[in-house]
Amino acid sequence: MALTLKTSIQGAGSSTAVIVPSKPTPVTITYNRLVADVSTFQAKLAALGIKTGAPVSIALANSYEFIVSFLATAWQRAIAAPLNQAYKQDEFEFYIDDVKSALILVPRGAVAANAPAVRAARRFKAAIAECYWDGTKGEVVLDVKDRGLLKGPVAVQEAQPDDVALVLHTSGTTSRPKVVSAIDPSQPYEDHAYVSQPMSYCLGNIKTDSNSAGNIQQTYQLTAMDRTMLVMPLFHVHGLVCGLLAPLLSGGSMVVPPKFSASEFWDDFITHKANWYTAVPTIHQILLKGPTPSPRPKIRFIRSCSSPLSPTVFHLLEETYGAPVLEAYAMTEAAHQMTSNPLPPAKRKPGSVGLGQGVEVKILDDAGAEVPQGGEGEICIRGENVTKGYLNNEAANKSSFASGGFFRTGDQGKKDEDGYVIITGRIKELINKGGEKISPIELDNVLTRHPAVSEAVSFAIADEMYGQDVGVAIVLKPGKTLGEDELRAWVAERLAKFKTPKKIYFSDTMPKTATGKIQRRIVAETMQKQDQKQEPKAKL
Repeated sequence: MALTLKTSIQGAGSSTAVIVPSKPTPVTITYNRLVADVSTFQAKLAALGIKTGAPVSIALANSYEFIVSFLATAWQRAIAAPLNQAYKQDEFEFYIDDVKSALILVPRGAVAANAPAVRAARRFKAAIAECYWDGTKGEVVLDVKDRGLLKGPVAVQEAQPDDVALVLHTSGTTSRPKVVSAIDPSQPYEDHAYVSQPMSYCLGNIKTDSNSAGNIQQTYQLTAMDRTMLVMPLFHVHGLVCGLLAPLLSGGSMVVPPKFSASEFWDDFITHKANWYTAVPTIHQILLKGPTPSPRPKIRFIRSCSSPLSPTVFHLLEETYGAPVLEAYAMTEAAHQMTSNPLPPAKRKPGSVGLGQGVEVKILDDAGAEVPQGGEGEICIRGENVTKGYLNNEAANKSSFASGGFFRTGDQGKKDEDGYVIITGRIKELINKGGEKISPIELDNVLTRHPAVSEAVSFAIADEMYGQDVGVAIVLKPGKTLGEDELRAWVAERLAKFKTPKKIYFSDTMPKTATGKIQRRIVAETMQKQDQKQEPKAKL
């Protein structure tokens, strides 16, 4: 990854790479300047003692300093491990210990504030450095506060094709997140350089070919003329691979605010001449609730990924902004993108995540056999960017792979007559009501079509008679009212009777992860706690 990026970035010259829309004066960085800043920062890392294979945790907001420190870490042949700034101390301790961080980068002032990341790093004797942009000096500062176990200067390294450059933790439903590493898939399977942590596994390298960032570059025909508005967090594979690496590989540019702001999004988008963006459906919906920009910007495409986009929101986005909406399907285990709807004039289909992009996609039954066209089964993928398996965990490898090396995504779906993939639910999230399998995504889509409903999440609830029944969480549109009976009638008119929700939870907001993703498990747990609070206490 690092070698490919370095070659691409060095060839882009004086064109704009990064715009930080700070007030009153934005910071504009050319590719030449980016190369110089990354090289300087790499030398600082070497002077500190960061050597080949050393994990560097990056707990920074979206910023120029994040980009520089991430690239410099990779160029130094170390391993970048981006982390969410919002983690608590226990979470930082888990992640720092899990990858054995040699160094953690934190924002300016974090040490004086004894921030959670700092306390966690000290427990595991990781070096601590504050990292920030100094506008007066025009440099990314590495202010070392604690050298930890680092022994001093090492040589500046030259990136190699088979370097492990990145580790990301999945956001799955297991109690212990798994570590994902990015390596070069051109090496034989037996020679892969696994990150030697429990439950760690490898991914294909992020480079300009059929996988990962290059995959995204090809799917959306990204060029040096394109500029994205980067609003997804860089500690997440969505923001890192699609929002940062793919534009860099194409010689394009990005507008990088520190975080998503609905009130400033369109002003920054228009002022700095962005022409596309990628986000989770939650962000699309927030933007739709705000005022429509006038004049309407010229948007080449809008990408949606990381959770299902309802057809209702799909059509509203296209009508409001006059741009094609391209829903994609991705997961950390595949270094992000697996499928996507294509650019016009090819078909894009609401409710579908499109065609395989750089991977083979098959729909397999429980026995591992491919189902007939239109039949439902588990979505399985195979490709160079797909995880090769868990380290020292043969049982997990057997359950994660079907015959032929196809990785089981855990998602249920089907292909239509054109080969477009339609996700019908998570296999573990399917609601099994007395043997009748109910797709929560199908139910979500029906619920959000109601004119009073803003957001809807369906999930399984325990039931004495059926084992499971249907629960739904509902957020209403501002100023709208809706009764339970009316909502049940709406569903009953459109779906089989057994899919009608038994329990309806109305809420002001929907619980979300740090990246704006809705996880059914979290929503279900949050909503059902309301029942526990309302249950009468037993008399003694």
